[in-house]
Amino acid sequence: MNIKRVLFALSLITLTLGVQAQVETDSLKLERNNLDSLFLLEFEESDTNQKPKVLHAEPLYIDLIRDLGARKGEKEWNLGMGMTDKRDYDEYEALLEYEWAPIDRLGFEIEVPVTLYTVRSNSSNNQERPSNRVESLKLATQWSFLVSEKAKTSLALGYIHEFEFVDINKIGQGSPFKGNIFNPFFVAAKRWGTNYHTLIYTGPRIEKEFSMNPKFTYEIHTNFHYMITGTRNFIGLEINKEIYKGKLEAVLRPQMRVGLAENLMVGIVTGIPINRESESLSSFIRIIYEPGFKTFH
Repeated sequence: MNIKRVLFALSLITLTLGVQAQVETDSLKLERNNLDSLFLLEFEESDTNQKPKVLHAEPLYIDLIRDLGARKGEKEWNLGMGMTDKRDYDEYEALLEYEWAPIDRLGFEIEVPVTLYTVRSNSSNNQERPSNRVESLKLATQWSFLVSEKAKTSLALGYIHEFEFVDINKIGQGSPFKGNIFNPFFVAAKRWGTNYHTLIYTGPRIEKEFSMNPKFTYEIHTNFHYMITGTRNFIGLEINKEIYKGKLEAVLRPQMRVGLAENLMVGIVTGIPINRESESLSSFIRIIYEPGFKTFH
């Protein structure tokens, strides 16, 4: 009888602990859902004179011109820095960009990218490194033509035009420009539930240097992100793919974004080339500053 009583008591304790653990789990899940709902409501809530907006995770390497469904008055500064192992030399890139929305759903961007190269002393051959250069003056626009709160989906069209500069060592020897790059693109993004995000960015890229035949590349960039509950922090994967002369090249870019303050974030990206023989691992960091941005105010 004593053994039966002990077993019954143990069973009762186990059942009680199990119920308590389930209640705590359900409470934590409910708390997270409430936090997500409050954050999304705060982020997406619009004034009477504003159009709806859906929160999407924005890729960090090939970023968007402005948030999908951008609202009038939004603005953002970006500072990016990166390094790529090119086997026989290292490529360092830096960029400074400013983006803003003059009206709802229409964004503009100005960017100046710079590329510098360093040759390794232990290089296996005598390959000459490219010349340092301010790459271009990049002007871009993006229009979100569909924002569906019900489907948690946004669609946008955009265009990037780059005025390519000559190499730094050729500045002053003639025209500072050597050609143009034309890049229309299409963006489709969807949020699945409250935390999972997918996005595709695709379009042709036509590089036309003066007195030379154009180079045609087709870009397909796909993105998958998980956004941390109640924040804009995320982890994810950006897959940059290019088709040039019938050959597909791809780079996997695992990434994370962390908020340092309400209007300041930092993004960290690693590049892993799939089939680029002349390129090894790369790294990139993006500092994002949004003047005037606030949540939960």
